[in-house]
Amino acid sequence: MSEPKDEKPVETIKDAAQQAAKNETASRRVQRYRTVLFQVILFLTIGIFALLAFLVKTTLSFPLDLPITHALQSIDSPFFAGLMRLISWPGFFPQSMIITLIIALGLYVYGLHWESVISLLAALFSGIFNQLVKDLIQRPRPSISIVDVFSVLESYSFPSGHVMFYTILFGFIWYLAFTLFKSSLLRSFLLGLFGTFILLVGVSRIYLGQHWASDVLGAYLLGGLTLAGIVLLYQWGKRRFLVRQPVASPDSKEK
Repeated sequence: MSEPKDEKPVETIKDAAQQAAKNETASRRVQRYRTVLFQVILFLTIGIFALLAFLVKTTLSFPLDLPITHALQSIDSPFFAGLMRLISWPGFFPQSMIITLIIALGLYVYGLHWESVISLLAALFSGIFNQLVKDLIQRPRPSISIVDVFSVLESYSFPSGHVMFYTILFGFIWYLAFTLFKSSLLRSFLLGLFGTFILLVGVSRIYLGQHWASDVLGAYLLGGLTLAGIVLLYQWGKRRFLVRQPVASPDSKEK
């Protein structure tokens, strides 16, 4: 009699994916160390932006905004122009929604269930907080009469929605790769990929004429604050919800 065929190929694939993720997961001691280091760097960055953000909120015209835009737009390079458009592209709807769902689904399939939930909340909070502040400040976007505008947008300018979305969602994924994964090519690739998008999105928004530099700085500040809250929520809920998830569970043994 021949052996029965596997009737659950999906479960087999899922188990294989989760085992691969376990193999890439660093020890709890390393995770704790990286978490503390990440938070120190994050709060130092927030402090640096704090004074600039205060000036932006109280001054409609920031002296360095126009010179910075002119300096970036003076770069005459088709490659640079294409790169700036590529960096900004994921932040527009519907790409931003699709990318968020892909990230959340990918985390869930690999056994990171709580991380998947928090990634969805990160994207949600990014949109809510950005819109609230934009409606409060009501700052106009750069005018086509003084800068080159790639595409005219009707929403308010401060703070940049792209920068907040990248800082909060991509920043959370960067945090997960930094704290959970062992040193490997995969970890280095993820850190490099998401770090590059976070760093360059601010430049791209200014280059494309859709935001002032002060919009970008304000977005990094508010995005950083929100990311800090997301990380704290993640850490708090880690030991309360889905603690028996297949990968990176709080009660998992040290490796």
